[in-house]
Amino acid sequence: MLSYTLAIGYALFLWWFSTGAILYLDGLPRHTYGRSMLGATGVLLLSIVALILVRARADLLGAYVGFTAGVLIWGWLEMAYFMGFITGPRKTPCPPGCRGWERFRLALQTSLYHELVLIGIAALIIRLTWGASNQVGIWTFVILWVMRWSAKLNLFLGAPNLNEDWLPEHVRFVTSYLSKRPMNLLFPVSVSVATVVMTLLVVTALEVPTNGFRGVSLILAATLLALAILEHWFLVLPLTDGALWNWATGARDRYLASMPPAASGGVGQRFQAPAGAAVPTSDGSGQPALSTARDPSLDANGERS
Repeated sequence: MLSYTLAIGYALFLWWFSTGAILYLDGLPRHTYGRSMLGATGVLLLSIVALILVRARADLLGAYVGFTAGVLIWGWLEMAYFMGFITGPRKTPCPPGCRGWERFRLALQTSLYHELVLIGIAALIIRLTWGASNQVGIWTFVILWVMRWSAKLNLFLGAPNLNEDWLPEHVRFVTSYLSKRPMNLLFPVSVSVATVVMTLLVVTALEVPTNGFRGVSLILAATLLALAILEHWFLVLPLTDGALWNWATGARDRYLASMPPAASGGVGQRFQAPAGAAVPTSDGSGQPALSTARDPSLDANGERS
């Protein structure tokens, strides 16, 4: 069982550290994003090469490398969205009074290009590993993809914890498409189905040799799925997961505090809605009401004077 314990520990560490690294980089001034994205793109290319090199390796090294590559490729996609490099054609808040399928359509437009790139990368990974003995990379990627869409739909339908503070200011307008409510009907379905799949992965892993490729691969996938389920629960429970990454956000804040105000680009300040933006506010019903913020430095045509 030692090999399973090590696999669980490694998956936990990679999830924790990679999330913290992205939070740190996303919270820096925007003029640093180009360098960050360049470095992340190098990691992306190395991860793709790693998948090619281990696709025929059905051993422990192949399992760990495939899993790591899948997580790092996903990290590149997350950075590309939150830094604003790959988003969608719509970059404005939700119009007042927009509901139902129209709101869903507009919300999808905020990340349409990102979704298309995601599909393209998934297709590339499938093509590179098709028929190979090591499929851990694509398993990892698909788990992250499916659970991300589940989380996005749950946030769209309504959850109490939207984690707005984690978003860089230039993409915080997306929260105007989300609903703040105690629960939605999709949530119990999401966590129940994911829990069943996770349980099946663990049961299968316990039926095979614990020090082999298949067992460790299943445990890595099950641990990642368990973490995704935990993140779903953080959306609805009166708990905060921010303390897990205080090391990253604290280091970022100390770095920003050491910079001159002009160089920091205003990062680290509390979010202020752009002029004319519809932003969620509480109307006492648990639903987000829409209010309009007005910047006094703008003239009647919306131009900055």
